[in-house]
Amino acid sequence: MADIKTFYLPDLGEGLPDATVVEWHVKVGDSIKLDAPLCAMETAKAVVDVPSPYTGKVTKLHGAPGDIIETGAALADFEPDPNAKQRAEAESTGHHHGPKKSVGSPVADDRKVVASDEGGEVEETTAAREDEGTVVGAMVSGSHVHVEQAASIGGVRAVPAVRALAKKLKVDLARVRPSGADGVVTMKDVKDAAANGSAALGAAPARAVPASAGRHLAPELPQPGHASQEPTRTATSLAGKPVRTAPPSQQAGGQPEQLKGVRRNMARVMADAHAQVVPTTLVDDADLHAWIGKQDITARLIRAIVFACKTVPALNAWFDGKNLSRTLHPHVDIGIAVDTDDGLFVPALRNADVLDTAGVRAAIKRLRTQVEDRSIPASELSGYTISLSNFGMFAGRYATPVVVPPTVAIVGAGKLSHDVVAVIGGIEVHRRMPLSLTFDHRAATGGEAARFLKAMLDDLALPN
Repeated sequence: MADIKTFYLPDLGEGLPDATVVEWHVKVGDSIKLDAPLCAMETAKAVVDVPSPYTGKVTKLHGAPGDIIETGAALADFEPDPNAKQRAEAESTGHHHGPKKSVGSPVADDRKVVASDEGGEVEETTAAREDEGTVVGAMVSGSHVHVEQAASIGGVRAVPAVRALAKKLKVDLARVRPSGADGVVTMKDVKDAAANGSAALGAAPARAVPASAGRHLAPELPQPGHASQEPTRTATSLAGKPVRTAPPSQQAGGQPEQLKGVRRNMARVMADAHAQVVPTTLVDDADLHAWIGKQDITARLIRAIVFACKTVPALNAWFDGKNLSRTLHPHVDIGIAVDTDDGLFVPALRNADVLDTAGVRAAIKRLRTQVEDRSIPASELSGYTISLSNFGMFAGRYATPVVVPPTVAIVGAGKLSHDVVAVIGGIEVHRRMPLSLTFDHRAATGGEAARFLKAMLDDLALPN
């Protein structure tokens, strides 16, 4: 009887309890070599290739694209080739299942697998650790940086994040013209192909359909005895646009959708924050009437937060509720909330206290670009000391932003408005910015929070 080996999903180095299958690079019956790409897996922070732990034949795949696999659960079965050299059982392979780490902690991991700007994947190690088995592949702890080249699959060279983007945008990678070094397909190549439609997956000639065609389609009649299955009917409004109607007996429809990747992690983090933090929110309005000329609103917000952190250090801190200890930070790393279709990302604007306006703008632009194309290093999504949610760019005046442990505070900036303000001798119309400050009342007093908010208001009131 053939010797069948089961490969279990390792901890991908991010302390998360599961990952989602993006794409299998093999099928049952295929032969694969040791460390060749087996599949692409998506976590809350990155899309990474999982290499094969054996040379041999694939006998079973535990999951289809889109399925969620728990860390430590079976991923694939192999029949190792008895004539091929296999990795020794006792050799450090990176496939050991180390103890799970707490979810949502900015300091949970000191080693990350990240996507580099060049399209490869980089393993960053900041300190030696006892467990060498939290990252997939034959990697050993140390202070070196290991770079994986883009894998060639089906004749196309691309990293997992690019393949995931192509699948999401329904782009056929085989039809994309690569612009990267050595014929590697880049994020930009995929986005360009999606924009111009030159490499649509399974593309077929489009057939024009008159806008009025739907008005003359007879609705499908329900079958006798199946009133609950009455179909949705199509009608037209007085403006001539199609509208959807349904009989009163038909309930609202919709299929449950399993949360994956970023949204799945967001749900966990928010639930943990709700359970652990004692939040209190203060609100006020910053008066921007004295501003001279056009100014970068986000940069001014960042500057005001930095000034407030220096004035009241208690809110630029981490709090350990279990041990009742806090850490005050001399530097200011601001987590900037970025909303995407995939969910919420919070990249860290490092050393905001030493950046000028141009530096802040350049850093934010870089972070947003990396978030959008999923190339942001995992290390940049944790370790911030305070957070900012600039939701006012969409709508809303005040809010109760969520403080994510171990941070102590988060600032919410609302939509700018022109308000009537009472002044000596009459009234004036001033431009104002609503501010909301949520803080963990276990770690900071109401007075400290009020002084922090006052410092922000004072800095934002300055002409420039």
